[in-house]
Amino acid sequence: MKKSRFSESQIVAILKEVELGGKVGETCRKHGISDPTYYKWKNQYAGMSVSHLAQMRELQDENAKLKRMYADLALMHNALKDVVERKL
Repeated sequence: MKKSRFSESQIVAILKEVELGGKVGETCRKHGISDPTYYKWKNQYAGMSVSHLAQMRELQDENAKLKRMYADLALMHNALKDVVERKL
């Protein structure tokens, strides 16, 4: 996946600029983004602050870690189950 030129905090700042009364077209030209990009960001980050984004990123990282742990444990469980079944 291609990395954005803008950090999440910059994206939130651009969205706030329009919320405070700026025009979408002018703001997009000023920052060098397209209108569809602005609306995609608006759907994704609307109403969020930088602290909320940091918390969301932290939760996503923790969720990914827990999913990996579960997958490892499920694999180990199935392997042990197969060993026990073979011995009986």
